Amino acid sequence: MDRYQRVEKQKEASPINENEIRITSQGLIRNYISYATSLLQEKGVKDIVLKAMGQAISKTVAISEILKNKIPGLHQDVAISSMSITDVWEPIEEGLVPVELTRHVSMISITLSLTELNKDSPGSSTDRSV
Repeated sequence: MDRYQRVEKQKEASPINENEIRITSQGLIRNYISYATSLLQEKGVKDIVLKAMGQAISKTVAISEILKNKIPGLHQDVAISSMSITDVWEPIEEGLVPVELTRHVSMISITLSLTELNKDSPGSSTDRSV
């Protein structure tokens, strides 16, 4: 692919809810934890949703575990899925055709709530100290 360059596409801007935190691989864990803690304890939000894709998934799991240890009584629900992303590559040299590659990226959504969540959900768990 050294004869091609990737074309940046406009991302679909989906609205972010007040209680939603999108975790990236570049963000610092302590910043996410302090923001989530302030939402739950100071702003009175009953539940938060941590969302991540790809390489940020392990960081999201670590953040949720730290929050569950830091704030007693948190309930958790985890949902996993995947998303297809199509990358377009334009040729740098003449005589080559543009290439489209589709890749599947894993996604995770962790809901942490002060109130009880659906116990029957496959990804549901309760704080160990309760």
